[in-house]
Amino acid sequence: MSARITFLGHASFQLTLPDERVILIDPWLTDNPACPDHLKKPTRCDLIVLTHGHDDHVGDVGNLIDAHHPKIVGNFDLCGAIQARIGKGDFRSMGTGGTQTIDGVRVTLTQAFHSSGLSSPTGPVYAGMPNGVILDVDGLAKVYHAGDTDVFSDMKLIARLFAPEIAILPIGDYFTMGAKGAALAVEFLQPKAIVPCHFGTFPVLARNAAEFKSELSSDFTSRVVEPKIGEPIAWTADGIGADE
Repeated sequence: MSARITFLGHASFQLTLPDERVILIDPWLTDNPACPDHLKKPTRCDLIVLTHGHDDHVGDVGNLIDAHHPKIVGNFDLCGAIQARIGKGDFRSMGTGGTQTIDGVRVTLTQAFHSSGLSSPTGPVYAGMPNGVILDVDGLAKVYHAGDTDVFSDMKLIARLFAPEIAILPIGDYFTMGAKGAALAVEFLQPKAIVPCHFGTFPVLARNAAEFKSELSSDFTSRVVEPKIGEPIAWTADGIGADE
């Protein structure tokens, strides 16, 4: 079977490896209005990667632990806060800039410009700094999921250090960078494929990717891939393309 990337709505993605192991990035499924009902309860989850602690990025961690007992990677403080709250889970915490390899998947946390806190009845609970993430698997294009962030000039360092071929970038504005900022991020990163996310979920967010694409130079417009929610696209050594 081929490797696949499936957009689950908002900022949640499912990455399926050639051996059918499943990685979920920022799983917010049950209460995600953009996630189709048939995808709200994944049939498999081997690894969870978290960028920050907001409910719309960690909402289903507890459910997935109960159902599949995955390994969970994230910022040290975020992992500690979630584990303290739910009292279980195989957490593999780490720090920004660090890399660890879990069952052949190299995970690196990068910086992001946002905030991070778990909700509680008394207000947000500290959950460390927000992150982006690089996923590197032998034989497949490197993936950079930027998390929730504004554009920042050190994305040039991410490009220099890791050279991700696939960039998953928020474009919705209001909580993250908007079209113009995301277009500048593309210039910094120079990816082969660009996947926009974090738009259309709520009324305050951009409704589609049209404005983002209009801000891109002609060199990059053709590299934008807008996967339909729930429909897998092929993840190859060179980037992404039509599923086979």
